[in-house]
Amino acid sequence: MITNKLGVHALVFTGGTGPDDVALAVNQAQTAGYDILELSLHDAKNIDTAAAKSALTDAGLDIVCSRGLAFDADISSDDPAVVAKGADLLHYSLQVTHDLGGTLLTGALYSALGKYGHALTATGRSNVVSVLTELAQEARTKGMTLGLEICNRYETNVINTASEALTLADDIGEDNVLIHLDSYHMNIEEDNFVRPVLLVGDRLGYVHIGENHRGYLGSGHLDFTSFFQALAEINYTGSITFESFSSAIVSPTLSNDLAIWRNLWNDGSALAAHAHGYLCALLKANGNDK
Repeated sequence: MITNKLGVHALVFTGGTGPDDVALAVNQAQTAGYDILELSLHDAKNIDTAAAKSALTDAGLDIVCSRGLAFDADISSDDPAVVAKGADLLHYSLQVTHDLGGTLLTGALYSALGKYGHALTATGRSNVVSVLTELAQEARTKGMTLGLEICNRYETNVINTASEALTLADDIGEDNVLIHLDSYHMNIEEDNFVRPVLLVGDRLGYVHIGENHRGYLGSGHLDFTSFFQALAEINYTGSITFESFSSAIVSPTLSNDLAIWRNLWNDGSALAAHAHGYLCALLKANGNDK
């Protein structure tokens, strides 16, 4: 039997990362039956890591941290000063994740989160490989892994497909750099939901599940059945995290970066409970008795 831990993104419940926000997200994730809370580090300096770790431990929840970079702190830039700022931000984020008790830092670690006006340059890609190689080596000393989340063309110009992510991971050359698939981005960039999963295989380290419009699971047009069948085919035993955004919950920075303009839901608690049941049904249908 395959047993996957299920996670939920904190932005389902709250837009902030202060102590009260994190406490609320922890409580709501636990109430909905999840095993993991994913916390974006876009406002990491607001996080009280000691209080957050204590709350997570008391709730019996694991933590996964994610982030993208900014255009003035972008390791895919040609500007050495901008690259250095991005590298510092990544190393800081790795330490925050470690302090929270997490073992995975994932996301668009390789670029700013936003639409680029040009293709990635050879120098920019070389900078990505260099910085992430060093970050992966530091992560190994902490017993941690990195995830390369594959994002769509409107959010990065570095990697948009599973094939491109595997090539980047190969060039980094560290075995604690894993691939992070996200159904929302796959719907835009991939041919289907099966081939990328089979291509990544045992290098798949994390999965985001989100609808094509990032609302209620099952209310859009995504073929989750074939996606979960493919996960079962590769015997994926890693974490699966529900990710959804609505203008009902506003992060001061990330909502703009992700273009969250539509109000797709108002009640994050109800949304999270529905998603948990939906994911459990998909897993059970493919041999998981969770």
